[in-house]
Amino acid sequence: MFQIILIDILLGGDNAVVIALACRNLAPKQRMQGILWGTAGAIILRVVLIAFALTLLAIPFLKVVGGLLLLWIGVKLLIPEDDAHGNIKGGTSIAAAVKTIIVADFVMSLDNVIAIAGAAQNAHEGHQIGLVVFGLVVSVPIIIWGSTLVLKLIDRYPLVVTFGAGLLGWIAGGMVITDVFVVRQFGEQPATVKIAAEVIGALIVIIMGRWLASRKTASKESAHESA
Repeated sequence: MFQIILIDILLGGDNAVVIALACRNLAPKQRMQGILWGTAGAIILRVVLIAFALTLLAIPFLKVVGGLLLLWIGVKLLIPEDDAHGNIKGGTSIAAAVKTIIVADFVMSLDNVIAIAGAAQNAHEGHQIGLVVFGLVVSVPIIIWGSTLVLKLIDRYPLVVTFGAGLLGWIAGGMVITDVFVVRQFGEQPATVKIAAEVIGALIVIIMGRWLASRKTASKESAHESA
């Protein structure tokens, strides 16, 4: 139980960052709805993934594809939304946020699910399912509280968005370097190589995100000037 709680605290923060970033453009009254629906989606995904946890990790290129998808999500979060997003109905905005959350959680929950399942396997066989359920229940308040905290930080310090997107790139780099195919071809890499891959992933997201954001801002300004 202690191991599972520790896993939820360490890995649940990543999900909280994703949910907070995806909900940051919603109206204050809609944010809690986005957080709750996003958290519900994350928990449902974990229930499904736990059944296939060990099999999923054995599939070559799964983490590579997931890491690339996570890089794209991180870059996308750094690109400013269109000014017209305020005219979109609240339901559509919440749906878009939840969609982003579910896609990101599908990728990011793999490590969390495997860690919880691995910790539960150390217990008696009759208690394993109960411990897995316990881990999922514990993760709910961690994700909700963490998302709310990150949202408050984003409102006060916009730079948090950059750090959050960089965190996604960091996780993506770690996923790619630990993929089954990569390990089979090049062997298990030392910690320094893994950290280097994580740093590169974070830099790719931040550099590409800022570049695309600046291009979008420049195109908007030129469009206003010509109008």
